[in-house]
Amino acid sequence: MQINEIMRDVELANPTDTIQTAAKMMADLDAGALPVGENDRLVGVVTDRDIAVRGAAAGLDPATATLREVMTETIRYCFEDEAIEEVADKMGEWQIRRLPVLSREKRLVGIVSLGDIAVALPEHDAAKKALCGVSRSGAQRAEPAFAGQKPGEAARGEEC
Repeated sequence: MQINEIMRDVELANPTDTIQTAAKMMADLDAGALPVGENDRLVGVVTDRDIAVRGAAAGLDPATATLREVMTETIRYCFEDEAIEEVADKMGEWQIRRLPVLSREKRLVGIVSLGDIAVALPEHDAAKKALCGVSRSGAQRAEPAFAGQKPGEAARGEEC
């Protein structure tokens, strides 16, 4: 099964849109991420976490601050004709929960989430494997993530 069989339609935000406009779009779409495009090119992605951590925590005014100030400019994506399992592996490796879907001509055609993969392949381990990758605390981390945890040790419930 290919990603184009399970991807969702997508709305595109503009980097000059305000954080408030993007948050309203996310609320209306019940989405946690929006691709950001400019001049017919994907230039970033903004997530609800970007708005909270980079915007609100930094004290930016949501009515005037733009997406360019909070968006993630490193764009990870998949192609619409890729196998679901392959995309799930990429999401786990890259530690991301949502991924823009492009045509081979690099045009934005949709978006896919780990939830979409889990629903499409409930009997398959692709979503579980990807979620394990996304949620890993990082054995590379020098400091423990939780009190009582030793460096490099998985926290309870992190075994994959």
